Amino acid sequence: MLRIMRKLAVNALKSPSLCSEPFRHVYFQKTKMRVLSVTQHKCSLRNYSSPPGDVKSLRSVINPHISRIRNIGIMAHIDAGKTTTTERMLYYSGYIRTLGDVDDGDTVTDFMVQERERGITIQSAAVTFDWKDYRINLIDTPGHVDFTVEVERCLRVLDGAVAVFDASAGVEAQTLTVWRQADKHQIPRICFLNKMDKNRASFTYAVESIKQKLKTKPLLLQLPIGEAKTFRGLVDVVTKEQIVWKPTSDLDDGKNFEQKLLLEADDPNLFQEVQDARNTLIEQVADLDDQFAELVLGEYSENFDLIPADKLRSAIRRVTLAQKAVPVLCGSALKNKGVQPLLDAITMYLPAPNERSYEFLQWYKDDLCALAFKVLHDKCRGPLVFVRVYSGSLKPQSAVYNINKSCTERISRLLLPFADQQIEIPSLMPGNIALTVGLKQSATGDTIVSSKASAVAAARRAGRDAGREKWSTSDVESLLLAGVEIPDPVFFCTIEPPSMARQQDLDNALSCLQREDPSLKVKLDPDTGQTILCGMGELHIEIIHDRIKREYGIETYLGPLQVAYRETILNAAQATDTLDKTVGDKRHLVTAELEVRPRLGERATTKPIIEYAASVTEALPKELQGAVENGITNSCIQGPLLGFPVQDIDVTVQSLMVHPDTSHTMVSACLSRCMQKALKKGGIQILEPLMKLEITVSEDYLSAALADLAQRRGSIQEIQSRQDNRVVVAAVPLAEMMGYSTVLRSLTSGSATFTLELASYQALNSQEQSALLQRRMGLV
Repeated sequence: MLRIMRKLAVNALKSPSLCSEPFRHVYFQKTKMRVLSVTQHKCSLRNYSSPPGDVKSLRSVINPHISRIRNIGIMAHIDAGKTTTTERMLYYSGYIRTLGDVDDGDTVTDFMVQERERGITIQSAAVTFDWKDYRINLIDTPGHVDFTVEVERCLRVLDGAVAVFDASAGVEAQTLTVWRQADKHQIPRICFLNKMDKNRASFTYAVESIKQKLKTKPLLLQLPIGEAKTFRGLVDVVTKEQIVWKPTSDLDDGKNFEQKLLLEADDPNLFQEVQDARNTLIEQVADLDDQFAELVLGEYSENFDLIPADKLRSAIRRVTLAQKAVPVLCGSALKNKGVQPLLDAITMYLPAPNERSYEFLQWYKDDLCALAFKVLHDKCRGPLVFVRVYSGSLKPQSAVYNINKSCTERISRLLLPFADQQIEIPSLMPGNIALTVGLKQSATGDTIVSSKASAVAAARRAGRDAGREKWSTSDVESLLLAGVEIPDPVFFCTIEPPSMARQQDLDNALSCLQREDPSLKVKLDPDTGQTILCGMGELHIEIIHDRIKREYGIETYLGPLQVAYRETILNAAQATDTLDKTVGDKRHLVTAELEVRPRLGERATTKPIIEYAASVTEALPKELQGAVENGITNSCIQGPLLGFPVQDIDVTVQSLMVHPDTSHTMVSACLSRCMQKALKKGGIQILEPLMKLEITVSEDYLSAALADLAQRRGSIQEIQSRQDNRVVVAAVPLAEMMGYSTVLRSLTSGSATFTLELASYQALNSQEQSALLQRRMGLV
């Protein structure tokens, strides 16, 4: 058996037809060659000697030149075809030898049991492959709104993105969300209109929805040949070449296609359409790029047909990198059409890591600067931390310094990610993404540098740039790479182990899952001592519950799902409190007076804005300011009425008297108690989460869906037309949406779909608030 495995591995190393470039990566350790297999290639071998080839060339393959790297993400609304598109990319690059299918549960990037059972992406998966001398680090992201943090933290470290659209639906609800996230991180994008073979697919409709809803300028680089059932290929508008896939059988994998110049004799109507599209494209790019405009107005003003394709491509690349417009391509990933041109477009139009500008790099120079953006827990190796290297390099067995945690850790191994499999590598150069083994403290959003001295040196440079002779704490904070914005959870429930003997195991499991998923919050109820699980939605909590059972072997019990309300105040109020306590031989005496006011017209936040009266500012020692603010902030975590977070309040410390021997803990306790008094005087108002609901339903079931919404306190904002369907956009309280998917399926015979997204918090009316209080007190 060992002899057969060795022969397979040697053949894999020699033959490019058996294994693609990533599978033939080799490195040497103690003069012995080690080959690690990945996913569908089972030809694994350990400690095989007699290395072929040159070591230096092999290492250059592992760490290609930075200009040859593309860090991209696939983002879209749920069920637009992200994972299928990713699967085809891996197949055409030679990474896998057989095509997987989401419905069959055998795709590379959907490797979790829960993903394969549900046919959706839950956890972003990274995979590395080569395409025409380019290294592509690709991350397949989820499309469900419950896992929007997965998209956020991946976009944070990516240089470009491919937005996938369902050609029959155009821009959908979650498409808007991920597009806004990409805007926030200023990421250049390419649009891929997928499912051109689908019934009611419309290239024109999809492009128009991109223009209208995303407020961007689409550059049509391709036109489809046929639509829906007649879709068979596409025309490259830049080169006027037609690419036609002619399936030889039902099992055709899309590798064979005919590519030739489109002539007027082939199809006069299509030829004229392509000619017009190219002229429009040239005019669009000339309006957005001055360099190309000079070229067009100079040498080629008489005839646009003479403009070379490479000049036009260069201009499109500049426009795309400047985010002035987005290239639009089309195809059908499921039917294996249009993916190879999409891969070419990724290498042509999306940026290399050195083409993105980052202000902090000038302070680090050639020192290591990396960002930890995701954590996975492995039962054998412990936490695996995904890192993106911006400058410097990483090597195994090297010590690194975590600025956020102020600690030094040691990286034992570096791994190149291939979904749920990895290949060990000897180093990691700038612009690359990889997994690290050995980082015990690092978590999502942490900045990693080579040493504490390196951080201090970078802080000094940042201070000098800011015009300060000495560096300060603020300079160190400026070195921190922007982390990930985590939204507040909207659902919570209790979780209990099968017995108290398993409580420690459950706590460990929840600790690991929290580190993996920052949007998961776990807290202890101070009154009952129960563990509270807080998540982004029903599906999110359901997945966490299922993972605890499958991965950690704990049969937990979930309490009923409850809505995460908020509290605020109606009126301004003042309160005074005195704490006088003797502990041992020390007397602790604090007297505080606070004023609280409702805040209007600003973004909702649970962090109070704290101000001080002039008399307090003069007398308050700086070392006590932290204790004061800590007491006020902690009192807002649990409101006085139902224990929900308090939001949208301003606090003014009117007076504060502290005895000299009083500890900081006693100061915080007094301020916290005084805050609770002031909040009660101000009159507590309960706020409930209001959701933006978008239902896609056929005309036949529209009235039934609207009647059901009226019973759920929903308000209809607009009804749009999307091909033959209607899209209902409404605002509905989250408390009314429990089990809505089951109800909608029964009302529409399973034909309607919906998406939910948190819009804002709104005040409950007095009747609803009284009913909620009675339910919480057990009176109903």
